Amino acid sequence: MQRVISTRASTDDESRAGVDEPMRTEFAFELPRGFVDAEGRVHRRGVMRLATARDELLPLYDARVQENPAYTTVVLLGRVIASLGDLPNVDSTVVENMFASDVAFLQDFYRRINAEGHTRIAVTCPQCSHRFTADLAGGRLGES
Repeated sequence: MQRVISTRASTDDESRAGVDEPMRTEFAFELPRGFVDAEGRVHRRGVMRLATARDELLPLYDARVQENPAYTTVVLLGRVIASLGDLPNVDSTVVENMFASDVAFLQDFYRRINAEGHTRIAVTCPQCSHRFTADLAGGRLGES
């Protein structure tokens, strides 16, 4: 599930070649552990959208952030997570009740899609030193 916008800035070479690839604005993810709701259901798969300047500025006016700047991450992630499993909405309350490992995953995912524009990481096998790329937005290990 990804939303795309069909307009994007293209290079002169791409314009001449007629290439116009859509820009991705939403990225699917799967949490390492998953959020456990009040009924005990685990929600792992979700979608994060690209952040806007407003998303990064509004938490600065939040009283919880002013009291504790570390809370910025919670408020920001609550704004940019578009969906998570079957939850009707995701906000800072959901994020603050996630496992720390899932929040760390989401922080890294946020950085990758907003700063780097993709969800791929370079990986080197510790045993054979083979280098390859892996997609953080992909399925769990062993799934296709």
